[in-house]
Amino acid sequence: MTNKDKLIIFDTTLRDGEQSPGVTLTIHEKIEIAKQLSRLGVDVLEAGFPVASQGDFDAVERIAIEVGPLMVGREAIGKPVTIAGLARAVPADIQRCYDAIAKAPHKRIHTFLATSDIHLQYKLKINRDECVARAVAAVSFAKTLVDDVEFSPEDAGRSDQDFLCRVLSAVIEAGATTLNIPDTVGYNMPEEYGSMIKYLIANTKGSDKVIWSAHCHNDLGLATANTLSGIMNGIRQVEVTINGIGERAGNTAIEEVVMAIHTHPAFFPVYHTINTPLFFRISQLVSSLSGMVVQSNKAIVGANAFLHESGIHQDGVLKNKTTYEIISPETVGANTINLVLGKHSGRAAFRSRLQELGFGELSDEEFQIAFNSFKALADSKKRVTEQDLIALLSDQVSASAGDKPTFVIKTLQVVSGTTFATATVQLQNTATGDILLDAAIGKSGPIEAVFLAIQRLVSKKIRLLKFDIRAVGEGVDALGQVSVKIAEDKSVGSGSDSGDDVVEEEPSSSSSSSNNKPQNHRVTYHGHGADSDIIQAATKAYLNAINRLVANENGRVQGERKVDV
Repeated sequence: MTNKDKLIIFDTTLRDGEQSPGVTLTIHEKIEIAKQLSRLGVDVLEAGFPVASQGDFDAVERIAIEVGPLMVGREAIGKPVTIAGLARAVPADIQRCYDAIAKAPHKRIHTFLATSDIHLQYKLKINRDECVARAVAAVSFAKTLVDDVEFSPEDAGRSDQDFLCRVLSAVIEAGATTLNIPDTVGYNMPEEYGSMIKYLIANTKGSDKVIWSAHCHNDLGLATANTLSGIMNGIRQVEVTINGIGERAGNTAIEEVVMAIHTHPAFFPVYHTINTPLFFRISQLVSSLSGMVVQSNKAIVGANAFLHESGIHQDGVLKNKTTYEIISPETVGANTINLVLGKHSGRAAFRSRLQELGFGELSDEEFQIAFNSFKALADSKKRVTEQDLIALLSDQVSASAGDKPTFVIKTLQVVSGTTFATATVQLQNTATGDILLDAAIGKSGPIEAVFLAIQRLVSKKIRLLKFDIRAVGEGVDALGQVSVKIAEDKSVGSGSDSGDDVVEEEPSSSSSSSNNKPQNHRVTYHGHGADSDIIQAATKAYLNAINRLVANENGRVQGERKVDV
């Protein structure tokens, strides 16, 4: 490694990853994910887009204060994680970004401006000269606030390369320390992206003074390939997300890039300092909290990543694992998922396991809640696995005191038969203390009955957009994990079902708010729940999503104002 460069891992799960349609994380969930990312060993953590909303600002500020100084699990790096915030090339954005990250020991302002002719003509409505002037002004202002400034030419993958060199040379002179080259719409081929990086480094004045970064999207399924091609041509920072989540088809998956380098140490000109055995755990945590289910055949962290069904493969693996496994499960933490606790396990063993999972900072009250949930689960099944614990803790993170839910379940009773089901639901409104009770009939079964009763209790008409259910572990006593996506049906009373698709508002790159035209958009919310009783799990997930909806209405959760780089 003495002849290799350190690859800087810039994680944008909490910013670009959260832009996955329907994903809206609470502040407490973001902090928990940020802590796990710090333990994983990421170098830079893009905590959010502070100007987007008060909720996003608060989340970035708390991450800067609570996660920025952490050193737990960072021995290989030797310094706290750098906290970054995103800002358009607008003074108000940049100032707001700085205010959010100001208390982090290591901080970075990441500002961006589109450079492709299609964006300049149709979105920004400016010429190339004005583009250069705006980029320089943004970086110059950011440099007065922090030493570490990153600049991204949005849609670089479709920009004129000579013009890119002009813009990048100018922002280097203005003080940029990292230049990020985004393939914003996932357009480039690997050879094309690698050649572009090589050309930019060779023809940009001052290129040797900055770190070159890659930010690739997966619209053609080439995000990882493009990123690796960039590394071979001079990229020394990669912008990635857990499980590859993100806008549209997603971003480059951190686990794929890191494990490619890990598996081919002699091939790549870089090395990493990521704590790879934590991959499986953080993958499951992000999946649970975001509601983005990891496909079974997902590379590195999918449920089937280390399973062998073919007789030929099984025979080979039994004789020597390397016949069909290029990565050992232990390397990414997949081997620990079956280590079990039982109903006879005590507090010490449970606390020890929580520390191994990265939840060692629970307060006494939070630990007791987790322990009670564990004991209740242990009474209903013989083996409580690591996957079960992560599912339970994910629920607790979402329902923690830090983000107090408006509605909580008091009692639930369901009667189901061959023709219809009846559900009686009792909720408590934590804001008023009122106890709410109602019942409903579901023609499609007990879950529909429960959902209809809850809608009546919260006085909202809800449209269910997605319902996913999966077993955590194996056996008839397996923990059930449910993910839902909902939207409030604004057409109630109109006698029509508009069926409009969700339109997410993207902020203009102009400082004038008049450019942000009102849009008819429907905000979506995800929810998740885990329980050995499937109906209970579905109820938790549905109510979790409704609480996010109510929190957004009350200004406690960030809105849908998002941006793509």
